[in-house]
Amino acid sequence: MTSTPSAADVLGRVILVTGKEEFLSERTVRSVRAAVKKYDPEAELADTLANDLTLGTLGELSAPSLFSSVRCVVVRALENLPDESVAGLVDYATQPAEEVALVLVHGGGPKGSGTLAKLRKLPTVTEVKSESIKTWDLPKYVTAEAKAHGARIEPDAAAFLIQAVGEDLRMLSSALEQLVSDFPGTTIGEQQVAQYFGGRAEVKNFEIADALLAGQRLEAMEGVRWAIESGTSAVYLLSSIAGQLRTLANYVGGNRKSINPYALKKLPSVARGWDEAGLAAAIRAVAQADADLKGAASDPEYTLERLVLTITGLRR
Repeated sequence: MTSTPSAADVLGRVILVTGKEEFLSERTVRSVRAAVKKYDPEAELADTLANDLTLGTLGELSAPSLFSSVRCVVVRALENLPDESVAGLVDYATQPAEEVALVLVHGGGPKGSGTLAKLRKLPTVTEVKSESIKTWDLPKYVTAEAKAHGARIEPDAAAFLIQAVGEDLRMLSSALEQLVSDFPGTTIGEQQVAQYFGGRAEVKNFEIADALLAGQRLEAMEGVRWAIESGTSAVYLLSSIAGQLRTLANYVGGNRKSINPYALKKLPSVARGWDEAGLAAAIRAVAQADADLKGAASDPEYTLERLVLTITGLRR
């Protein structure tokens, strides 16, 4: 099924949505509903949970109303479908009603796999997978999202957006939609992303962590003091440092597939100053700082400043 299905793609068919990524699953549900409503604005929409589904209730949900015979029925949490209802659902899916779009949403995992196996064999069933997107595939996702909105985004800008906003697909899509709306007809670059999202605390924390691991003691110290004075949580800042340190350790250890391309571009020069012994000592220092910050008598600014001195001293 295409990302923007037509009524012919969904009416008289069963759309099986599988996978753990709720945002993508819900997007598929919305697209099917939109296709049905475009075909018939008076179409009825129904939504139910699988654990409430029997052959009788399915018949009621898919039956024509006084106003329209066209319907879209969404059954969620298919993994919870009662055993006694499986045969009835599969029988219906074998020959679905011509003017009904039935959407079955399975949340992923092994539960209900027998039902999925039976449905997948039917020619009337179209499966749409909503699997989680791996970190290294997120830039492709952002690029595809931009294309879906009729826009283009530079690879470095896509990677920077991921670092600025995070890996949540809903947040990424929302951020990209805002950028496309505010910069129509242009290729989105790092400058536009930085203009909107460069001031986020997450980005500032990453910049402080980058300076620290690059051995830039003055910049890192100034960044820590700015963060504390501006009300940034010391624990939150430390978690960013720990995350960047883990990324650096993965890079030095040869495990580079999962690293954000935006970070990967900067790591070679940083890694030249680190060996395994230095990284191990830095990890121990971060663990000690974490314990200190979570202690009742800790002084956050002193703890983080001491960490800056320690880690920049470990770098060759």
